[in-house]
Amino acid sequence: LKSGNLQINAQANSSAFINVRTNRVLKDIASWYNIVVAIDSTQTTASDRVKIYINGVQETSFSTSTYPSSSANCRINANGEQQTIGGARNAEYFIGLMSHVHWVDGTAYSGSDFGSTDSTTGEWQINTSPSVTYGTNGFFILKDGNTITDSSSNSNNFTVGGGTLTK
Repeated sequence: LKSGNLQINAQANSSAFINVRTNRVLKDIASWYNIVVAIDSTQTTASDRVKIYINGVQETSFSTSTYPSSSANCRINANGEQQTIGGARNAEYFIGLMSHVHWVDGTAYSGSDFGSTDSTTGEWQINTSPSVTYGTNGFFILKDGNTITDSSSNSNNFTVGGGTLTK
């Protein structure tokens, strides 16, 4: 967001929405952030259905927090739905750099599955080859630069729909 808060907004089904916005402001625009969003609508507690990790730390303070109903199906992973990375249907686009984009279908991993804090420098380091199961519709793109060819075993490749993808 332009405000610097991270917002996750998705339609779960025809009447339920996911709308979660952190109170935390991501101010360092020259820094890389590892962001993990885990959605599991089968969780009993509503606030456990959407979890956000930034550099391995779970965010717990939100200015907006609308969670999906129990066992709601997300349209994000629905058959026939167009998957978009870095864009939205309302013409709001991500402005920045992305690397190592993972989509995991069927398992809600935590931030520590994708990286760890270096004990010497205190900096977050990504795991360039995490040991995760991607599920049927999962993918791993932008692993080594600007390739949108799926690096998981699923061959769920993407095409550039507009603009320019550069390394």
